[in-house]
Amino acid sequence: MLISELLAVLSISAATGLRLALPLLLIGLLSGEQLWSAVPILANIPEAWVVSILVIWSLLELTISKDRVSRRFLQSAELFASPFVGTIAGVAIARLANISDSWLLVVLAATGGVLAFVLQMVQVGWLYRSKSPPMWAIFIEDALCICLVFFAFDAPEQGGGIALFLLWIAIRSSVVWRRWQKKR
Repeated sequence: MLISELLAVLSISAATGLRLALPLLLIGLLSGEQLWSAVPILANIPEAWVVSILVIWSLLELTISKDRVSRRFLQSAELFASPFVGTIAGVAIARLANISDSWLLVVLAATGGVLAFVLQMVQVGWLYRSKSPPMWAIFIEDALCICLVFFAFDAPEQGGGIALFLLWIAIRSSVVWRRWQKKR
């Protein structure tokens, strides 16, 4: 069923739009024996290095994201990496779903990269506004990222629905920002 795979890719891409390393780490741990063999670039790197880098990066994401100044630096840097990570995560989920058509992989990869970039851009936009998000919202964001990864594997319809809802919030945010800029 193609719709199920598309929703799984949307779910994992939304997760990479929230955090970059944590979804990649969970993809490897949840994919079974082969670990990162379905992930395009990570399959060529020794597993010990991949695990080390992703664990350190995930811990940095989870701890640095709580401080406003450090969060600005982290999210600005992750903004440029998010399309790339969203693309490879989308390809990994598509490969794990046994999609082998090259044109379909390209479409799913592009969709994943764009969604991850849009969600990361919205986060950066809200961070650079006058007020930073409250701490409870950052913890919800962390939990939502983990849930979206699990949904991509076990319940793609629900994960895809949440991803589409996050996209709707991103679109609504642009309207709020436009009104905010007109008031200034």
